[in-house]
Amino acid sequence: MTQKRVMHTYLQIHPTDNVLVALQDLPAGTALVHRGQAIVLPELARAKHKVVTEALAAGAPVRMYGVRVGQATQPIALGEVLTTANVRHEAEAYGLDRRQAWTWQPPDVHAWQTATFQGYPRADGSVGTRNYWLVVPLVFCENRNIRMMQDAFEHALGYGKTDRYRQQVQQLADAYRAGRLDEPDAAATATAEQPGSRSALFPNVDGVKFLTHEMGCGGTAADAQRLCDVLAGFITNPNVGGVTVLSLGCQKSQLGMLQAAIVARSPAFDRPVLYFNHQTYGTEAELLTAAIGQTFRGLAQLNQQTRQPAPLAKLTIGLKCGGSDGFSGISANPAVGYLSDVLVTLGGTTLLAEFPELCGVEQELINRCIDEQDAQQFVQLMDTYAAQAAAVGAGFDMNPSPGNITDGLITDAIKSAGAAKKGGYAPVAGVLDYTEKAVRPGLHLLCTPGNDVLATTGMAASGATLILFTTGLGTPTGNPIAPTVKISTNSRLAACMPDLIDFDAGPVVAGAETIAENGERLLHWLVGLASGEYLTKAEQLNQDDFIPWQRDVNL
Repeated sequence: MTQKRVMHTYLQIHPTDNVLVALQDLPAGTALVHRGQAIVLPELARAKHKVVTEALAAGAPVRMYGVRVGQATQPIALGEVLTTANVRHEAEAYGLDRRQAWTWQPPDVHAWQTATFQGYPRADGSVGTRNYWLVVPLVFCENRNIRMMQDAFEHALGYGKTDRYRQQVQQLADAYRAGRLDEPDAAATATAEQPGSRSALFPNVDGVKFLTHEMGCGGTAADAQRLCDVLAGFITNPNVGGVTVLSLGCQKSQLGMLQAAIVARSPAFDRPVLYFNHQTYGTEAELLTAAIGQTFRGLAQLNQQTRQPAPLAKLTIGLKCGGSDGFSGISANPAVGYLSDVLVTLGGTTLLAEFPELCGVEQELINRCIDEQDAQQFVQLMDTYAAQAAAVGAGFDMNPSPGNITDGLITDAIKSAGAAKKGGYAPVAGVLDYTEKAVRPGLHLLCTPGNDVLATTGMAASGATLILFTTGLGTPTGNPIAPTVKISTNSRLAACMPDLIDFDAGPVVAGAETIAENGERLLHWLVGLASGEYLTKAEQLNQDDFIPWQRDVNL
């Protein structure tokens, strides 16, 4: 697909679209020239919002990205801005009977053919971008013991980051005792500190990661199995070199279930997993003394591993967006999609998540499936998900958040058409249910909710060793074991939230870079990240978000 620089104040994304996207605030009276016709705006069109290129009658379709994304609910005048008052969600019909052959032009990857990153090779042939020791509970009853271990290891080994806000509270407490609480400097922000990252004692261990959750007992047998599947996915992720598991003993998620889930996912799995049953040990002190002692010895063994060169084909990258805006489908998402096309052309693996945000582009994805079985799997998963939502009075049309709508994503189909651009144009090599592992390289569709943490948890459980997370509004979301790269859709956000944003796709909107140029620059940066040369902002902040999806209705 020809890459064009965006150099104007407005943009038509696809030739068949009947809307234009404002790239900056356009005051009332602004004249836009479109196909030789002057469109005079009757009202302010704020940046990221859409104006129609023709007068629309009530019931007329609204098209964007070349697909139907809405329906006019009332007459819309030429140049009028789309809002939730004059447009409702409407998407294209889809089905296996509509399937057509898909062709695409792979990008030129000559410059990347011999590129490598420095990773941790595993016996099953996978390669990690990090070398973590993971500590997990099989049931929520062990959460406190997990936190006790976390406090001990992070502070003693240097993985924990000094809490600047603890210092601020101490300053406030001192001021209160001295009767100076109302003085201007009493609530001064604590001095910034350098984020902690690795231990001087174990330099080849990138961290000890601790999970807590509210599952493991009290639910159904299916709930217990789902937890074991998620934990098995994390345990076998290439970024994990060893694991400690705490079990109470009597819960529904039994050790045997977890062990079976690990073997089912990775029959040749040989990394150390240490199991501790609280009710067998008796006291908390006996349990934690044993768990801490053996975990420390495991870290010493893990520290003997070193990074080795690996081809980019060994990367598995999750593709996610959150806090999306009207520029997401123009800049960051297409740039990530270009990177995905490059990686899968090299033999790598990408995972496109968030099924509620594929609503309206289902037919294209069906057409892109290489195997008929995957096309059927995709239709079945989408239909089941939609039916489950409808059964409780919900629907994919409820997916856009108030922030999405304020920034121009007024229907789910508009949001979805832009979100799907993260998957580029490559054929779909596989369709996966939540936490399923890709068994072949290429682009995969992974069934997750749109919810940021439920989706990133699912991608890590499916084997993602890096996650690319585009955002137009900003989010701190991170993941315990898969470094999560926050990519801003606009440069204003990158400047506003420098402590959260890793990479800026704003130059695409400004016309300074093409989509391909931005995607290539991102891939160069990712090679260093995968090699451990630097950390994501979420890693620096210890933003380790973990919430398994219990298959409830979540959009």
